[in-house]
Amino acid sequence: MASVIRVTKEFPFEMAHVLWNYDGPCRNVHGHSYRLFVTLSGIPVEEQGNPKNGMVIDFTDLKSIVKKEIVNVFDHAVVVSRKFDKEKTEMFTKMFGNTVLVDYQPTCENLIADFAERIGRHLPPGVKLHNLKLYETATSFAEWYADDND
Repeated sequence: MASVIRVTKEFPFEMAHVLWNYDGPCRNVHGHSYRLFVTLSGIPVEEQGNPKNGMVIDFTDLKSIVKKEIVNVFDHAVVVSRKFDKEKTEMFTKMFGNTVLVDYQPTCENLIADFAERIGRHLPPGVKLHNLKLYETATSFAEWYADDND
């Protein structure tokens, strides 16, 4: 009988953000050393001769998906809500260069929901996104679970 297995890979990246209309210090541009843990579930391939035999997903393939969809987009970027007026978003782009505009407040909670969508649409058949854990600081993180979002 085949068993469902979960596999997890960690992806560190650096990112700055600013929270629009926030009433605390995070209304100022500031950065974090993020750590994203991606956990997938599936039944390992059981095909003799298949180079992926015994794997839920090749970690190299997972790395490729997350690098393309998350790390290459957000690493060393300043993430800003489109709710800022155009003048301010243009200023962020001039000052910081790599500025990513998003349609949400770039909190840890909203980022992880966005990441789940970005990763989920690129997974191979039979492999499911089980959960994500995004550390914003060493002691603060948000979690996303597929079971909670069906």
